[in-house]
Amino acid sequence: MEKAFHFDSPPEPYVADAAVLSCFDQRIRLAVHKFLQKKAILRPDMIVVAGGARTLASPRNDFERDFILEQVRMSILLHKTARVFLMSHSDCATYGGLAAFNGDREREIELHKKELARAAALITSKFPNVAVECFFVNFEGIFSVKAGDIEQVA
Repeated sequence: MEKAFHFDSPPEPYVADAAVLSCFDQRIRLAVHKFLQKKAILRPDMIVVAGGARTLASPRNDFERDFILEQVRMSILLHKTARVFLMSHSDCATYGGLAAFNGDREREIELHKKELARAAALITSKFPNVAVECFFVNFEGIFSVKAGDIEQVA
């Protein structure tokens, strides 16, 4: 075996600052990373899959939802995670992109708010001792979704 890359990383176990469920869309990756740093989430357990929070709100099948729930459970069990961040984003291909809303960003946001609320309710029902926070990412910022409201946080 030949070393392909050298780095130094602490080998000790850690407590995760949050389990973060996000889409794998490259267009939002850097923004999500910077946002987590700003929120002092320095040790996230990243769950990065197509659709992000959609996998809980509107899964294509039971396996998809159960897989994500198991990842959250493992984060809680192995890394003592006490917070879960659920994220969705504009123009997400798993929803058909912005074209599925005929370019209507308000309709898109309304659907994502409902989806995030549904995903949060599922996490809360399965893991009542974790705090859940929801975020919507567009190409201008990251917005906190709370009680049917959307407010800019980044």
